[in-house]
Amino acid sequence: MKTTKNQWSLPFRYTMGIIIFIAVIALLIYASEAVKMLVIAAFVAYLISPAVSFLTERTNLTRAAAVNIVYFSALVLMVGVPSALTPIFFDEIQLVAQDLLALSQEFSKFLSEPIRLGGVVLHLEQVGESLAHLQENLLTPLPEEALELLEATSINVLWVLIILVSVHLFMSEWPRIRAWLIGLAPESYQPEMSELYNRLRNVWMAYLRGQIVLMVVVGVAFTIAWAALGIPGALVLGVIAGLFTLVPDVGPTLAAAIAIGVALLEGSTWIRLSDDPVMNNLIVAGITLAVYLILINLKNFFVRPIIMGRSLHMNEALIFVAILTATILWGILGALLIVPVMASVAVIADYLRRRVLGMPPFAADGEEQFRMPDEKIKSRKPLRLPAKNKRNQDS
Repeated sequence: MKTTKNQWSLPFRYTMGIIIFIAVIALLIYASEAVKMLVIAAFVAYLISPAVSFLTERTNLTRAAAVNIVYFSALVLMVGVPSALTPIFFDEIQLVAQDLLALSQEFSKFLSEPIRLGGVVLHLEQVGESLAHLQENLLTPLPEEALELLEATSINVLWVLIILVSVHLFMSEWPRIRAWLIGLAPESYQPEMSELYNRLRNVWMAYLRGQIVLMVVVGVAFTIAWAALGIPGALVLGVIAGLFTLVPDVGPTLAAAIAIGVALLEGSTWIRLSDDPVMNNLIVAGITLAVYLILINLKNFFVRPIIMGRSLHMNEALIFVAILTATILWGILGALLIVPVMASVAVIADYLRRRVLGMPPFAADGEEQFRMPDEKIKSRKPLRLPAKNKRNQDS
């Protein structure tokens, strides 16, 4: 192939590609905080984008009009719904908050003395002092820290504004962004990139639908369970359990810990299994823990597989480990995104594997992509010889 005067040579193209790649990685590392906020904005835009697609498909609205309707409606809901529900939930919210504070104080007091377990003595006094000091700092900030608090608040407000503007930008310009990303590939590979995008989108949409349904199911189930046990603030605790389901496995555990803490301090409105109030509260807390274990296992082994279907072919233990790791490394955002990101990586890895092995780029509809070799061997149908060869074999 002849090169023209205006065309870069192959070594120079490779050099520029490497330089651009290193520059992009350096920019991502240097502006990691901004990248994190853009990821949050992209995730929020992804959560509400189905409403935009619904409006554009079912009505004659343009995408810009649909984006504005969905965007500003979401803002109104974010501000209006909490404002409207706060008076309704005020007493229960106040009760739960007071119980959590009292539980934290009791825990600090418990750790302030040596703990004896048989012949072993555990000294956790420093942990108790640290927890008490943390409570004091959160509840009674020092005057000299007011300026730092104001500065941090101002920065957070600016980040929120950046996220809000970026959400509108992603929703409005996503068709152009998608076309640009696909256009980065050579022209002959662009159809494959479009198909790969569609498969990744199906993964994320399946995850979104499943999480929304799980939130509703878990919230209703735990609200009914806590109300049946007579735990104060059952409605708020159920809503917390539903919302925390956004963080798989870890979220419901935290919500259950809050419910058990409330049961430990307040007991039940009707369960009286002991004349000693402390012992009765311990029994109610134990019942609450047992109910949580039953409900969470029903969700993990029956409800979630049914809701998620076969869209995300991932092992439950692998998901649990990945969520805990992501929570430690990247916080709540990592826990929210790790499952669909892992599923997306699996789709991309399968595409690359098939391309490297010279196979068609994508599996046919209904074909299992990640089956073990022995499962493939077992699932093969026995070979049938042609009639002529069969007669020869019989002879």
